[in-house]
Formats: sequence, structure tokens, C-alpha cells
Amino acid sequence: MLEHKIDFMVTLEVKEANANGDPLNGNMPRTDAKGYGVMSDVSIKRKIRNRLQDMGKSIFVQANERIEDDFRSLEKRFSQHFTAKTPDKEIEEKANALWFDVRAFGQVFTYLKKSIGVRGPVSISMAKSLEPIVISSLQITRSTNGMEAKNNSGRSSDTMGTKHFVDYGVYVLKGSINAYFAEKTGFSQEDAEAIKEVLVSLFENDASSARPEGSMRVCEVFWFTHSSKLGNVSSARVFDLLEYHQSIEEKSTYDAYQIHLNQEKLAKYEAKGLTVEILEGL
Repeated sequence: MLEHKIDFMVTLEVKEANANGDPLNGNMPRTDAKGYGVMSDVSIKRKIRNRLQDMGKSIFVQANERIEDDFRSLEKRFSQHFTAKTPDKEIEEKANALWFDVRAFGQVFTYLKKSIGVRGPVSISMAKSLEPIVISSLQITRSTNGMEAKNNSGRSSDTMGTKHFVDYGVYVLKGSINAYFAEKTGFSQEDAEAIKEVLVSLFENDASSARPEGSMRVCEVFWFTHSSKLGNVSSARVFDLLEYHQSIEEKSTYDAYQIHLNQEKLAKYEAKGLTVEILEGL
């Protein structure tokens, strides 16, 4: 069982890639109102689930292209193990034992006329770039028609398209593991180690046309372990430890950010029992 609260931060480098497209904005990279790049927590959890599958873990919310059983919906996967007569408590306990992502992130089961909520111990925030990002767009063409041409040119309208990408950016992902919720779902220390292993290699086996191989990588993982379930300091104070070199010059390398932890504050927290492990990305 997990006996200690855990906080973590991950620095991510993006080079000429669409870190997370917004389908309501022409699939342009997500940004906030001030121009900072954003990756939704949903997209990050999807990558974590995919990597856990690569490690052989059983996952309830499987992506369509990664389905490992014959069930094309969550309802079918759920109904394979439970019936309408199965007690809610039994469903919750068995689902936590069966699926890693359920006991990690939680899940709401609304199948077979039931409504069962599982609150998971692992919380993930949106990843946000340290500085505003520059987005470039390219007009692209396909070499053949997808649809029949309706004009004399011989080319259909679907041969033209637009591709958007982030020129360069460093994003920070933040998350926590609540030891009290872990006790309820059965999330163990071994499970926490699996999450840490996944974070180090988050973008492996994740390449696509929007994210070519090598265009996104994990630079560093900062893994903080508290000496108690409650924690030695708040997660907010832990996250405030991360600092970087701020300047008006446009940065194009990870080293230019000079990312580090505030050593004075860290020493105070370590005196209270906090420990930190810094891991290099794969």
C-alpha cells in the first residue's frame, strides 16, 4: 500500500510539433488567453494509459487503435465482468483490482443502469509552456484525390489542407498522488513506480504526423516523496520550487531555460522530511 504522498513535475520539450491540437480551432495547438501553450490533462492521461498498455498493464479506457480485446465500447468491456445484479461495492472493488487506470485516475461507471463513481489518487494538471509559444502553419497538398473531382481541374477540394505546429516550447506537467485515495482504490507503491517509469518515457511509441518521432521528449522528471500520507508541505509549495531563466530573448534550446529547483526552499522542505529524485527523460 502507498504510505506517502507523492508530487511530481515533468518538463517536456516540443520542436516543430503539434503538442495537443484543438478540434474546435482547426486543430491548432492549444493556447490560453495569453498565448501560452497548453496540453489538456485528458491528452496526457491518454498517453499515460498507452504507455501503461505497452508495459502490459490492464487498461479500461483503451484507445480505439489500441483495443486489446473484442470490445468496441466501454459498456461492453464493463458488461463482460459485471451484471445489473452485481452490488455496487463489489463492482468498485473488482474494477479497481482489474484495471490500472481505474484505481489510478478513477472512473464513473454509468452502465447497466448504474451510477458508480471511483475517485482515483492520481491527479494530473494541464501542461503549460513556460513562455508564450509561436505557432506556424503550412499549406499542404495530397498527391491524389480523396473524392471525385467536380471541376475541370481534375483535383477535388480535399487535396488541400493546413498543418499547424509549435516552433519550439518547453512545457511543465504537474501531478500528485493522494495516499488516502490510494488506500481506497488499492493503488500501491508498485503502481506509483509504474507511473514514474511511464513519465520518463511518455512520448515513446506515440509518434504521428502531428508529432513526428523525436519532435517531443521528456527532459526531466522531478519526483517528490513526502514522509507521511498528509505531506510535509502543500503541493502548491512543491510546484513553486521549479524556477527558470526569464528573459526577453526567444529560446530555442532546453538548456537556455536553465531550469532548476530553488535550493533554499528545497532545503527547508527536506528538513521536514521531503525527498526529491530527479530523473532524466528517456
